[in-house]
Amino acid sequence: MKLTRTLLATTALTVAAGAVAAQEMTIVSWGGAYSKSQKLAYHDPYSEKTGVTIINDDSSAEAVAKLRAMDEAGNITWDVVDVVAADAIRLCDEGLAMEIDADTQLAAAPDGTPASEDFGDLLVSDCFIPQIVYSTTFGYRTDMVGDTPPTDICAVFDLESYPGKRSLEKRPINNMEWALLCDGVAKEDVYDVLATEEGQDQALAKLDTIKDQVVWWNAGADTPQLLADGEVVMGSTYNGRLFSVIEEQKQPVAMLWDAQVFDLDGWIIPAGLSEERKQRALDYIMFATDTQRLADQAKYISYGPARKSSAPLVGKHADLGIDMAPHMPTDPENAKNTFLYNYEFWADYRDDIDAKFQAWLAQ
Repeated sequence: MKLTRTLLATTALTVAAGAVAAQEMTIVSWGGAYSKSQKLAYHDPYSEKTGVTIINDDSSAEAVAKLRAMDEAGNITWDVVDVVAADAIRLCDEGLAMEIDADTQLAAAPDGTPASEDFGDLLVSDCFIPQIVYSTTFGYRTDMVGDTPPTDICAVFDLESYPGKRSLEKRPINNMEWALLCDGVAKEDVYDVLATEEGQDQALAKLDTIKDQVVWWNAGADTPQLLADGEVVMGSTYNGRLFSVIEEQKQPVAMLWDAQVFDLDGWIIPAGLSEERKQRALDYIMFATDTQRLADQAKYISYGPARKSSAPLVGKHADLGIDMAPHMPTDPENAKNTFLYNYEFWADYRDDIDAKFQAWLAQ
């Protein structure tokens, strides 16, 4: 009898633990102002609607490596992961992300337009659900650049006119492209050049000219903090992070939109989830990527929603009351000279160039 009671108690605890787990999901993103915008636009309304507790993890910068390790260990602890498009392509190609049928597993637009048409060309992978159009660009301290604020991306490499530290992301993406642009390579030729050993060496040689003045960052929140503290004169990060430090924190920082790199960010669902976790992840994705939710995120951060039907719904900032359209990377005034990120190139070359870049950093 005692054994039976023990077994029953153990079973009850197991069922209870399962019930708790069923009411939790781990969503991985980038932290800072971006994760806050997701919490306000997606997570909180979803939790209120369903009772599911969302655990936030800020590991998106390491998503590919960590998902590879989880797959190897047979223990997938993440439910939904926010990644850039190139990483989504890699994860899909490696079978680490599940494929999504946009027209059956994502919400249609309010007028009935299928999701595949509403997202259009931004559906760059069968596993990727686009969320935002953003750019990586530069901010600079207005009180540290003298009487001639920078207007050209190549100011980053001009230590004579703009002395002081710069902050750059600790990875080759964007840095290599900017280096080639500022070493005389035509915009349309950048990826052809970067595909060669000689082109990679050329980019690293250009970066060598400022290497000892660079503070390397891993998290998108790093550059805004470095700028706010006056530790760098200029630095790269995501345009939404710069919007936060400029408009919300009122720091003496301005945007350098020249050669901003357009990119996509969105969700993947890891392959290998249990059926229950997979269905909950799909339910969250259906909710979080509908027309209204994507427009809602733009109330909190200056990233353009990925759905065509969301764009007309973008209005004013929820707290500041300012019109958000002029702060979007896609605004015509801001987009006079953009650089289009090549997803396929980085999906193919990322591992090799990463290794070369990290070796260069260690020199």
